[in-house]
Amino acid sequence: MRIAYYPGCVAQESGKELDMATRYVARAFGIELVEFPSFSCCGSGFIDEANEALNIAINARNLAIAEKAGLDILTICSTCQGMLTLANLRMQDPSMRARVDGALKPLGIEYRGTVKVKHLLRVLTEDVGLAAVKAKVRRPLAGMKVGAFYGCHLLRPGDEMAWEDGEEPHAFEDLLAAIGATPVDYRGRVMCCGFPIQFVKPETASRVGGRQILDAKAHGADAMATPCPLCHISLDAYQNKASKAVQAPLDMPIFHLPQLVGLAIGASPEDMGLARHLVPTQPALAKVSAPAR
Repeated sequence: MRIAYYPGCVAQESGKELDMATRYVARAFGIELVEFPSFSCCGSGFIDEANEALNIAINARNLAIAEKAGLDILTICSTCQGMLTLANLRMQDPSMRARVDGALKPLGIEYRGTVKVKHLLRVLTEDVGLAAVKAKVRRPLAGMKVGAFYGCHLLRPGDEMAWEDGEEPHAFEDLLAAIGATPVDYRGRVMCCGFPIQFVKPETASRVGGRQILDAKAHGADAMATPCPLCHISLDAYQNKASKAVQAPLDMPIFHLPQLVGLAIGASPEDMGLARHLVPTQPALAKVSAPAR
């Protein structure tokens, strides 16, 4: 499988461990990641609030770059997935297309709307397939109870994302089961992590994130896993603030999706960059009872 790799901003800077894990997993499953240094930020939802046409134009430019190479796009971020997918859909509106085409024309760029945007979660569960993932497992994560945390933009708006049920998704849990972990069902798995308001109302954002962690913890989770680097920041990097906001100890290890897959197929914690996490992951890893095979 050959696909344009859109890592997003966080995985290229503060969350480089997420990029490391993605590359490891991609190699293991024969996914060729084609890189385009000229890709720009997706706008992270913030530009969209101020200027919808500009946000769509930014993402249409990214889509056009992949289209010119004849490739679909792989994302590892729920927010990037949402912004690129919504741009694809909104370009179907003739009036919006005219505005965006006008903005792109001076750059010599045209987007015809042929690119599919696929999150790594969907690639692993559908394109690679759960059976193939399970066949690669060398260190089943048996004994580790993991709460999947989907984030907002991977599932919603449901009619536009057109994938899983925004209230009762199961792909992430299916993947966790395939690598030997025990999925934890809890309401917070489809709620917001708080990141969108972290820089406007930080205390509220921390309280939101803290409640989701407490929910996962109350349902027996040893760790949480997310398909979104922004959720990863909110739940890991800001967990100390979240703990103060909810007035409770949290101590919840937060993994990014490819990190758990990588560990299960034989990667070391060093390969997955786990030392870069602010909340130690060792307590969760200690739950794993099966040796590597």
